[in-house]
Amino acid sequence: MIDGTSESLKVSVVVPAHNSGPHIEKLVDSLLRQSMPASQFEAVFVDDGSTDETPARLDALAAAHPHLRVVRFDNSGWPSRPRNVGVAHARGEYVMFVDDDDWLGDEALERMYDYGAANGADVVIGRMAGHGDRGVPRELFRRNRSDATLANAPLMDSLTCHKMFRRGFLDEHELRFPEGWPRRLEDHRMVVRAYLLSKRTCVLSDYTCYHHDRRDDSGNVTAGRLDPREYYTALREALDIVDAHVEPGPLRDRLHRRWLRHQMLDRLRGRRLLEAPPEWAGQVAAEVRDIIRERFAPGVAAGLPPMYRVVAHLAEQGRSADLRRFAEWEGTLRAAARIERHALAGTTLTVTVGAWLESDDGPVAAGRDGDRDLLVLPVADVPPQLRDVTTALVRAGWTSWPATRRRATRSSCRDVDRRTGGRAGREHARRPPGDGDCGLPDGQRRPHGRHLAAQGAGDQPGPDAGRPPATVDPVRRRRGGAAGRGRDRVPLPAAPGRPSPRTGRPARPARAAGPTRLTGVRRRGAGTAP
Repeated sequence: MIDGTSESLKVSVVVPAHNSGPHIEKLVDSLLRQSMPASQFEAVFVDDGSTDETPARLDALAAAHPHLRVVRFDNSGWPSRPRNVGVAHARGEYVMFVDDDDWLGDEALERMYDYGAANGADVVIGRMAGHGDRGVPRELFRRNRSDATLANAPLMDSLTCHKMFRRGFLDEHELRFPEGWPRRLEDHRMVVRAYLLSKRTCVLSDYTCYHHDRRDDSGNVTAGRLDPREYYTALREALDIVDAHVEPGPLRDRLHRRWLRHQMLDRLRGRRLLEAPPEWAGQVAAEVRDIIRERFAPGVAAGLPPMYRVVAHLAEQGRSADLRRFAEWEGTLRAAARIERHALAGTTLTVTVGAWLESDDGPVAAGRDGDRDLLVLPVADVPPQLRDVTTALVRAGWTSWPATRRRATRSSCRDVDRRTGGRAGREHARRPPGDGDCGLPDGQRRPHGRHLAAQGAGDQPGPDAGRPPATVDPVRRRRGGAAGRGRDRVPLPAAPGRPSPRTGRPARPARAAGPTRLTGVRRRGAGTAP
């Protein structure tokens, strides 16, 4: 007995479809490969008035596979109504929303259902992967979470609806996608409400369940340019939902900050602003200005990374010309690195690397003002507290990532000698292979890889023996001199076939596990703050 019915279905997969064409085939194939038996789940394809071959293809699938069903109605123009219709036809204990151009991992339904049912979850979020330059959350999926909340986990990183919801939970709270105007951000409004009402939300991170794709024909329903008035009306409704459930304070500020950063300020930065039609960009800037003034407490912008704080200030002040000037300057920023020296001692390669951020006008600078480092900007009249990057630079330091993975022990480490302001100290860091990920001072995550190459001395194996050259990404550094300095002591394996100096056994090829990334700005001397 499931949710008061005589059905024995565990999961209903709801798929809105409109002129899907060949893009739906990956999803169909993934549904037919599911490890969950076909007798335990169904897929409900809701055709939203397609005018191509999609209806015929869906009918053929339904005829060949009884657990695939088709519902058809006139075009509504947006996925909200097809998803709601799909929920109305669903018979499973859980409902999984999938878009017609995405696909599932082969074990996705079984793993997500088992994890959710075992923990009594109202919402289950499966690990996601992005394809075609489609971004997905990263921090959220660092580990499995059996009881994630908005307070203890970065759930706000994932506001799309591609999750599994207990059907009884959806019905109990009448959780449906908003139909009608405004259409945009329909998933944000539904999902954030679900997070706030859920008694238990689970995050399954040890298996990639959902694959997001970005169609090369721009056929995704949200691919077109948004109407600023409609979009930000929808965003205000999302803010209303949060405000109705969360008291003013740090948590509400953090939830609001997600939309401020990604749905508002990102559209006023760099290329996105410079390549947008001026009239449209002006409308976006006006909407952003009004929302910041009307809806956000001071703590919302205060918690942003330095560059975002500056953009938020310019937007709130309505300084359109300065926003464009700042975007032009940001567009020229790049990370640079230089190998200052290297030495090979036995099987240890020591590389000294200098790294900095620079623009077309020279290195990015932070002027010293008392005990603070203030970012030097191409725009005037920005309060010092918004340009204060002292904490960001202190956090930057040298952050180390694994450079070598020894196959015999599956261990990896890197020793870092950190030098700043005449002080020297040693820190040791260990992180799982492949975890190398860090941000620029502006909060972005843009890799700029440089390969390190060093020649071996005598008959000692060099860095190219048995593995690719180590990669350093100049995305983080601590202030300390003209370019900043860090010294990495990277244990290198012996060449394949040679005895390992550590174990005496013949060495097998090793591989680099991921880049080290460092970021920073060049620091000016005392008394140089503007």
